[in-house]
Amino acid sequence: MTSKIKVDNINKVSDDTNIIKKCGTTTTIGSGASNPIVVDGSSVTIGRCGGTVALASGASQTGFGREGSVNWQTGSLKTSTFTAVSGEGYFINQGSAITMNLPAGSAGAIVAVSDYARNFGTYNFTIAANGSEKIGGETNDAILNVDGQAATFVYVDSTKGWINVQNAEDTEIGASPYIQATGGTESDDGDFRVHKFTGPGTFSVSAISNVSTARNTAALLVVGGGGAGGARLGGGGGAGGLREFKTNSATPYTSAPGIAACSGIVLTAQSYPIQVGGGGPGAPSGAKAVVPGVNSSALCKTSAGGGGGGAPCTPAPNNPQPTNQGAGDDGGSGGGVSDMRTNTAYKGAGNVPPVSPPQGNDGGMGVDFPPSAGGGGGGFGAAGTTAPSPGSSPSPGQAGPGGAGGATSITGSPVTYAGGGGGGIQPGYTAGTGGSGGGGAGKAGPGAGTAGTANTGGGGGGGGTPCGTGGNGGSGVVIIRYKFQN
Repeated sequence: MTSKIKVDNINKVSDDTNIIKKCGTTTTIGSGASNPIVVDGSSVTIGRCGGTVALASGASQTGFGREGSVNWQTGSLKTSTFTAVSGEGYFINQGSAITMNLPAGSAGAIVAVSDYARNFGTYNFTIAANGSEKIGGETNDAILNVDGQAATFVYVDSTKGWINVQNAEDTEIGASPYIQATGGTESDDGDFRVHKFTGPGTFSVSAISNVSTARNTAALLVVGGGGAGGARLGGGGGAGGLREFKTNSATPYTSAPGIAACSGIVLTAQSYPIQVGGGGPGAPSGAKAVVPGVNSSALCKTSAGGGGGGAPCTPAPNNPQPTNQGAGDDGGSGGGVSDMRTNTAYKGAGNVPPVSPPQGNDGGMGVDFPPSAGGGGGGFGAAGTTAPSPGSSPSPGQAGPGGAGGATSITGSPVTYAGGGGGGIQPGYTAGTGGSGGGGAGKAGPGAGTAGTANTGGGGGGGGTPCGTGGNGGSGVVIIRYKFQN
């Protein structure tokens, strides 16, 4: 025969303290913090199979080790240097490099951090040990330098100290952490991707970063097509306009002279049409026409084609010279004047239409006193040179050189673009040299001026005499650069 005893409460009579109390569905063990519960035995099981053991709010545990268990401090983002508390995890929202000092080491102590602002790559986060303790067996600080990085450190013993038991980068953000795009000829410069367009095309941005606006900023170079050189003692063609838009930190490199480092282009997910202007075709001998280069455009930015070099023509007997004969054309950089005009009003003006910073310079003047010669076309970095006049220094006998272009390292290596074309001259003398950056040289004597270099925006060289044609202008180029990885 079996008997049953039902007990509602068990009291320790000696101090009248409740050890076990059942009230409805709740069973309470102990009656306060001053009354510890001690269970003696080699094996103690808390909770039934499939149940959950939970600590009350504000309670703490000891002696179990804290691996994999931290209380994340979601209500207080860390923005400056601080000292951590064991058992806590911290979200770091720093705008500059800061340090977390670890607490005193004891076995099982645990601290965790996570990059809330996703900028550890820009502002490195330092973890410093307490006193003479170690991190991973070393006395050096730990540095977290990956955007979105999170790490958990547990103190094990005096030999290894704090060990990083979990290290990860949060990449599950619903989109790419960087720009994803296609178009043109692609190449990489470290962590930066470069798209080069040498002809019309499309720059397609399929995804942008939702981590930070800075990651969606691209650098841009747009160079217009160079102007043609003038025929027969013609002026050099003006270089295509050069415009560059560079970012501060997202795409560091050396830009062309005068370009401000703060004016990058913020991209969105869309397709951008790219236009690369062709160089102006050289005018035939006897034609007064000046032939400019064609505009280039990308990402809503346009660089003007270079102005064509001035070219004389042979008028009918007893007829006056046409008003515009020999004048250089306006453009990104202006075309040089032929041998027929000495009035500065006839030189081609640069930076037309006007933009800031300027996209180019004026062309140079020609000279009509033997030896007759054309002036140099303007370049991005300098104006075209005027041919020397009689009695001047240097002495006459040389056509005007083209103006120098400008160098940029947007592709990763320095390349010079937008040099002006040199002027043409009579046989036996020195033709104008082309400006650095693809400008074509003029011609001395019969024959055509040298063409501007393709995809530099260089101006064509002026033709010689007799019957020399102007050199073709060089085509333009578009280059886009952005950060695509860390």
